[in-house]
Amino acid sequence: MLEITDHGSIREIQLNRAPANALNRELVAQLNEQLQAAADCSDAVVVSGRPGMFSAGLDVPSLLQESREDMADFWRSFSRLLRTIALMPVPTVFALTGHCPAGGIVLSLYGDYRIMSSGKYKTGLNEVQVGLVVSPVIKNALVRLIGPHMAAKILVPGSMLSPEQALEIGLVDEVESDPESAVKRSIAWCEQLLALPRNAMLATRELVREDLRALFDHDNSLEGDAFLQLWFSDATQKTLKELVARLQNK
Repeated sequence: MLEITDHGSIREIQLNRAPANALNRELVAQLNEQLQAAADCSDAVVVSGRPGMFSAGLDVPSLLQESREDMADFWRSFSRLLRTIALMPVPTVFALTGHCPAGGIVLSLYGDYRIMSSGKYKTGLNEVQVGLVVSPVIKNALVRLIGPHMAAKILVPGSMLSPEQALEIGLVDEVESDPESAVKRSIAWCEQLLALPRNAMLATRELVREDLRALFDHDNSLEGDAFLQLWFSDATQKTLKELVARLQNK
């Protein structure tokens, strides 16, 4: 599900779960484990995806089969993954190598930098379109990145954006010509940081990410309860099942 490549002291963790890098229980757990390992042995981390597909977000078809207890466990695991990214002690860049809607772009909100491939790809937090609501910790990370007004403009309708539109509002930091270039540029960005005086760079990085880390200072259990209540509501289950049916008929 993951491919690990070391570019000197920079570790690339590539999501490689065909066909869409959808986030299921196993992928979330493995990514969390590999990020924690990379934090101990690397000077910087690049998280990339398959060419044309960074991640399609949560694996809705499989998660619809989960019991309430198992879904609660998955949500806790996903929350731990977001916390791990936010608390990474080394620079962590997301090379968005293609489509990255919903959970795909959510992961990157907690990184240091986001570089997306140009092309007919889409990104955005489209949870509303499938009957879901982002948790406060996700909303607050988005607001930190693009501001409250713009966050409202894209969250409420669940807007999907092109790479160029995402760049214009600050959802991504750079757009490269193709997936391979997005990865190469991500590595180069890390190299630029690592060329700086290390102690000063890391201390300043910690300082400017203080507010991001603070998002995880409180107990998230109530957010999980709210998510589960919405996930298992009749209206949301109907919308999600219709979504799965449409995908299967493509």
